[in-house]
Amino acid sequence: MKQLIVVRSKKGQFSFLVQKRTVIQLSVLTAMLIVVFVMSLGLGNKGTSPVDVLKTLLGQGTAVNSLIIGTLRLPRIIVAVLVGAALSVSGSILQGIIRNPLASPDIIGITGGAAFAAVAFFTYFAGTVSIQWLPVAAFLGAGFVSIVIYLLAWNKGVTSTRLVLIGIGISAATSSLTMLMIVLSPIKAASQAYIWLTGSIYGASWDNVYALLPWVIVFIPLALIYSRNINVQELGDDVAKGVGASVQLHRFLLLIISVALAGSAVAIAGAIGFIGLIAPHIARKLVGPSFGGLIPVAALIGSLMLLIADTFARTAFLPLDIPAGVFTAGVGAPFFIYLLYRNRNK
Repeated sequence: MKQLIVVRSKKGQFSFLVQKRTVIQLSVLTAMLIVVFVMSLGLGNKGTSPVDVLKTLLGQGTAVNSLIIGTLRLPRIIVAVLVGAALSVSGSILQGIIRNPLASPDIIGITGGAAFAAVAFFTYFAGTVSIQWLPVAAFLGAGFVSIVIYLLAWNKGVTSTRLVLIGIGISAATSSLTMLMIVLSPIKAASQAYIWLTGSIYGASWDNVYALLPWVIVFIPLALIYSRNINVQELGDDVAKGVGASVQLHRFLLLIISVALAGSAVAIAGAIGFIGLIAPHIARKLVGPSFGGLIPVAALIGSLMLLIADTFARTAFLPLDIPAGVFTAGVGAPFFIYLLYRNRNK
């Protein structure tokens, strides 16, 4: 009990236990995120000191700093934080309900569905429909492919093995169709599609922040509420049913939460890969397998990863602005190979 903190209401209406290790890790990661956030706001073509950044955030900065930081950099950085958190929580849920360390939105086809819809938008509707409808198309693609995967995996219920195998197959199919459309599309549409597939939050605006924020605010707390069900499902379907859990209902609801987070993130930032794969593994090393602590820790790690990747992408090769997905893939691909090697006999 010394390693646990008891949180209880005065009237005893609710109570829960929190590991001290989880509280410490959350505090450290939050502090790190704040430091990186402020430093990122000050980096760019025109460098700004942390003191001037804080003055600008408090409304006491110069007009130039207010324009650069408040209009150009701040929404992009907030989007990076939100997207990283959404992808990492989505990956955590998938790894829990599928019970596979290789599961993530980009591995089992959710990102692939969004990418297929986005490329189709670039190819067939870019000249006639406003580009503002691109996030809607990407989200609908992610949702549609997820429904197809779930229906194909259904056979008197959905098992984790069928879900991941069919997801990988659907991901391969959508990837092939996406590349076919790119090859057959005009050069301008193909270049736009390639940038989107790489994953970039270049040009993110406050409209993007307002579009993504409700999804994160609603679905990450829902993931925390259902975290106990993920813990039960990790024991196996038979054990979960034995303790009275509604396995299929909870699995379906958790899959909806995962798709909503991944789909909304991909719709705004493009097909940024490997955040949803790496962040849950790092969180598991820091706080253990319990999803009550793993989900918020993974969210902070995902935010940190994407914020650092995007900051490096926009400042390391000035005046070029490299897509952040290039750097997440550079770290994620070797990590994925390592996971394959470590789990080769399982």
